[in-house]
Amino acid sequence: TSSHTRVGILNNPSSKIKEDNTAIARAILAAFLTQNNSNLKSFLSKLSKEETAKSVAAGTKITKILLPGMDDATFEKKYNTLGLDVIKTHQMFCQEVLKLLPGQMAVISNGR
Repeated sequence: TSSHTRVGILNNPSSKIKEDNTAIARAILAAFLTQNNSNLKSFLSKLSKEETAKSVAAGTKITKILLPGMDDATFEKKYNTLGLDVIKTHQMFCQEVLKLLPGQMAVISNGR
């Protein structure tokens, strides 16, 4: 959030939700919940890079890609305790309320 923009993320996966295919989604949610805006922006930029996604998909632990200055302990605790139910809830909201198909992307704007 800033005086000009607020950003939020809802997950709408197209595949079955499991621990091994939600590492990036859980890292994003954990970062939103534990990091200040500056660290969050930098971490999200790193997560959005293709090489980072490939590395995580290949088995690299999320904690290995944390950036200097991040609150590592708080992030790691939240990441490890963040259940799959929150992603399932996002998926249900996207499909039931927003009427998106599984995996379909959208941008929702609600100006001040």
